[in-house]
Amino acid sequence: MPSKSSRSNHEPRTASKKITPKSKIRRSSSTKTASVSKLALKYSRHYVGKIQTIPKVPITSLNDFSIWYTPGVAAVSLAVAKNTDLSFEYTNRWNNLCILTDGSRVLGLGDIGPEGSLPVMEGKSLIYKVLGGVDAIPLPISAHEIEQIIEFATYIQPAFGAIHLEDISSPKCFEILDSLREKLTIPVWHDDQQGTAGVTLAALLNSLILTDRKLDSSKIVLFGAGAANIAAARLMVAAGIPSGNLIVVDSKGILYPEREDMDHMMLSNKWKYDLALSTNAEKLWGDVDVAAEGADVLIAASTPGPNVLASSTLRKMNKNAILFALSNPIPEIWPDAAKKAGIRIIATGRSDFPNQVNNSLLFPSIIRGVLDVRSKSIPDDVIVVAAQELANYTRDEGTLSDNHILPTMMDREIYPLVASAVGEKCVNMGIARKSLRRSQIEQRARRIIEQSRKIISSLQERHLIEPLPKGKRSGNNEK
Repeated sequence: MPSKSSRSNHEPRTASKKITPKSKIRRSSSTKTASVSKLALKYSRHYVGKIQTIPKVPITSLNDFSIWYTPGVAAVSLAVAKNTDLSFEYTNRWNNLCILTDGSRVLGLGDIGPEGSLPVMEGKSLIYKVLGGVDAIPLPISAHEIEQIIEFATYIQPAFGAIHLEDISSPKCFEILDSLREKLTIPVWHDDQQGTAGVTLAALLNSLILTDRKLDSSKIVLFGAGAANIAAARLMVAAGIPSGNLIVVDSKGILYPEREDMDHMMLSNKWKYDLALSTNAEKLWGDVDVAAEGADVLIAASTPGPNVLASSTLRKMNKNAILFALSNPIPEIWPDAAKKAGIRIIATGRSDFPNQVNNSLLFPSIIRGVLDVRSKSIPDDVIVVAAQELANYTRDEGTLSDNHILPTMMDREIYPLVASAVGEKCVNMGIARKSLRRSQIEQRARRIIEQSRKIISSLQERHLIEPLPKGKRSGNNEK
């Protein structure tokens, strides 16, 4: 962990905002969503997209092109041809990230195709630049077969320092990630799996501390067996939770070795099959009510609610229980209903409730860290370290409470800190091309992120990024 002195330059935390009663949030949710959606359409047409590229080298005369292009560029190309690792030193490959999708499972929208997914990928690129200083290029493709996507990613590898997989349907997303992690010599990241799992683990670590529980002795129910929870289960085991302490529940009930569809599961979804064999040491069978009996934690990543989880189910859990209801836009159960059912710590995927579990807390800094040390991969142990650093930040700041188990995206100090923890772990594991000390990685990440923010601020101040149309700055101002 960095010393406290390494955090002394960031601004002090402001007082927490007064939280709007949840009943009012329920009533205003659909109105707010409709207003924001209207603005998103309006502004997307106005700006014609969210990102663009700009040069990073000076151009003062025609002669400059002889350096940056022909004839000077030939010397650079020959040097890189002789030693391909120099592509990370002589080109922007070191900071280039591809966001690759087939648009087969976008947000809560489903299979809307590559063109439909492009606005989401642009949004992800924007977050990468603002929070991580990463040059992310959205790349939806008209290919849906596993082999096609793997082949495409292999072909484009020379242009990028890492590849980010996004919004690819389950279970093919598992095979694509696993294959590319083995095949490529640059990191491959699937945010729907690894990002969600990492931030969930961070939230879990702090929740267990608040409720005086131990990592290796807590009973944890995973409600939903899609990409998020399957990856979360794998990461929890990597963090030290015995697999037998996990109980996974899908749409047909609890996973256990004798379930009647095991043969089909083995052929159609080997990742879920493996969980059926390795989890649920008590060999429970039945529905989520059975799984919740005496459970300490319930992590729901299933379908939007609010009536997917019943209050009666939550009452079966242990005292001071923990609930993550992560479906968007509506959690599996409203937080106030969960609180009345006896749940002590409640997290959702939404920013208008306390304890938002948001991938954006991790993916910009994890990619920043692996890019800065030129890592060849992102093993699960690296994600565990990132989750631990994220959890530690809230504790070190002295702000850990039942309603504040994680930082927010406004706690921007977390990004260079998590990046440095990630980079250091990659160096220690021997998967980094560039050997740097943690302090060097943090300093580098901080400089790159701050430079990115300064460029954006400067462009806004000079109106080179056009201001929002006057009087239309938020959903609350829309008339």
